[in-house]
Amino acid sequence: MLGSFRNYIDLTVGAGAYLISKVLKSGMAQNLTPLDNISKLSPIVTRILGQNPSSFTLLGTNTYLVGSGEKKVLIDTGEKNIPKYIDCLKEALGKNTIDSIIITHWHGDHVGGIPDILKIVNRKIPIYKIKRPDVEVENLSDLYNYVEDGYVVETEGATLKMIATPGHTQDHAVVYLEEEKTLFSGDCVLGEGTSVFEDLYTYMNSLNILLSLNPEKIYPGHGPVITSPKDKITEYIKHRNQREEQILKCLEGKEYMTSMDITNDVYTDINLSLKIGAWNNVKNHLTKLLKEKKIIEISSDRFKLNTEISF
Repeated sequence: MLGSFRNYIDLTVGAGAYLISKVLKSGMAQNLTPLDNISKLSPIVTRILGQNPSSFTLLGTNTYLVGSGEKKVLIDTGEKNIPKYIDCLKEALGKNTIDSIIITHWHGDHVGGIPDILKIVNRKIPIYKIKRPDVEVENLSDLYNYVEDGYVVETEGATLKMIATPGHTQDHAVVYLEEEKTLFSGDCVLGEGTSVFEDLYTYMNSLNILLSLNPEKIYPGHGPVITSPKDKITEYIKHRNQREEQILKCLEGKEYMTSMDITNDVYTDINLSLKIGAWNNVKNHLTKLLKEKKIIEISSDRFKLNTEISF
């Protein structure tokens, strides 16, 4: 099993790895697809850009108003204390109101705006979210209506099904819009680049769940609308499978290798400042391969192929 110290290290480097990954994948802001502050994406879906561009969030967090009537469902809330976002949200609402909120996962750029939005709503509304299994009490827990996989939120013109898709985070959910056969993917799949994950094993399972839904379009948590969902999801799966094959190849014929040994073999073309993010990716792959019994951890951070099974 992976040792507790290494689990601690995973937590401490996770944010840094996330930052590094986004910088690498985004190609810097000037190469990203421009997004308007407010975009009418369909008769029942409006995107409001979170006004929080960064290497974490690309051009910003996408939030969405959904429904055909006066009472809208808001999917995700952006970050806290961003007046420009609240102004854009008010403009997009017009005379309409927010009747409920769906949260895709616990990250601050998706939940941080909740208190600011509740101020403009000026009343208690349900905030639907899947509970984090990795903490006893999470921030804002007193505001959440915790729900299970498959929970349905309805408003005029829209039926929204929350589907558990852990991996990016353990509480992650995507939202399927039945009237359009479209999907709000949170950070499971991005409009540009690739996402990062807390648990690769569950993340890969979640990508297959997305494939099985066969959405006609994906509205991601960051980046532009994905108009070829099957191609995008398949690309994500292929990318991770290729990396896994590289790691297994490294271990062939070796008595053992450490996670950093593997990182140095697989990531030969990156400088030292980026190695920590690559190391975190490798450790996620190793955790998945251990669960699948494709490798063995013979002692702390020493891995070898499991030659007793074929794959």
